[in-house]
Amino acid sequence: MSASVPRLVFAVTTDLSYDQRMQRICASLARAGYAVLLVGWQRPASVPLGPQPYAQHRLRGWFQHGKLFYLEYNLRLLLFLLGQRAAAWACADLDAALPTWLRARLGGQPFVYDAHELFTEVPEVVARPRVQRIWQRVENFIVPRARLRYTVGPALARLFEARHPGCSFGVVRNVPAGGGGATSEAVAKQAVVTASQPPTLLYQGALNVGRGLVELLAAMPPVPARLVICGEGDCSAALRQQAAELGLLASGQVEFKGYVLPTELRALTARATVGIMLLENTGLSYYYSLANKFFDYVQAGIPQLCIDFPEYRALNAQYEVAELVPDLAPATLAAALARLLPGGQPGPRYHALAANCRRARAEWNWQREEKTLVHLYHRLLGR
Repeated sequence: MSASVPRLVFAVTTDLSYDQRMQRICASLARAGYAVLLVGWQRPASVPLGPQPYAQHRLRGWFQHGKLFYLEYNLRLLLFLLGQRAAAWACADLDAALPTWLRARLGGQPFVYDAHELFTEVPEVVARPRVQRIWQRVENFIVPRARLRYTVGPALARLFEARHPGCSFGVVRNVPAGGGGATSEAVAKQAVVTASQPPTLLYQGALNVGRGLVELLAAMPPVPARLVICGEGDCSAALRQQAAELGLLASGQVEFKGYVLPTELRALTARATVGIMLLENTGLSYYYSLANKFFDYVQAGIPQLCIDFPEYRALNAQYEVAELVPDLAPATLAAALARLLPGGQPGPRYHALAANCRRARAEWNWQREEKTLVHLYHRLLGR
């Protein structure tokens, strides 16, 4: 490692091909003059890694889920990190935190905690009190030992700071790059839906508990639109079965696309009519979330159906880009979609929200957000 080029190592449990947040973070820091290595996990369905302006490495193992996965991942990550050198060591969330902190401690370098979510409050953890207590102990141990801490939204930052007095958190929102989505001309065209081409609703993200997908599928039969679902997760099989039982697969009203690479996902988003951003209040992590898909829809210029949680309400007060819903009852969702697409066509409210999206995306983009990120690392390493 050259003394003039500080090296940063980031550890995640995700598949590097689909982790858009880490792709943005690592690319920005590489452009800012750092040598960056991103370490992730090899999944059975992982596609070959594409070229990036930073180095990438996938750990391989036997397990993919549950306690054995976390144990194996942490052991393999520690062994790998012991053979690396860096000016700072960073992890994304608690599941990669302990070996990353230990490597930083052994080398006397700064440890960075990048909190993509409030890990102890995600539904899968909240539903298991014993598991939640374990992860809470990990959080209590890790957070005070980080030299730099940041998360994805102001509400989560305030919550972390309240939990850990004296530990400040920066905010680096997970927003897409500006100028890479639909052009103004494409946005204008996508709002024109003909009778032979029904409007398209797009959901992108994990198919996990608490994402509002069960209720959305239940709301779909009377909605004059198609629903395209991009992603996989713990609920994939159950959601496909529900869609089949409702006749939504046979009719073609719902399509599951599985995992979609970021470049293809951006193209699908640009062609969609309405984005879907729904969550259940099953834990503080979801309630105070600020999901990347909210900004992805805005950058593509498409209005969205969005849950009325604090961060989304605050952003919608700046630029009204979403139809907010107070709950996930199927009747509530169907009524909200009818306001956007009366008679199956984009109506006046839809066009007003789309115009606001085009204004908001000039402000909510990665080109602005990455300045905060780079400043945090420059300050950490005295650059």
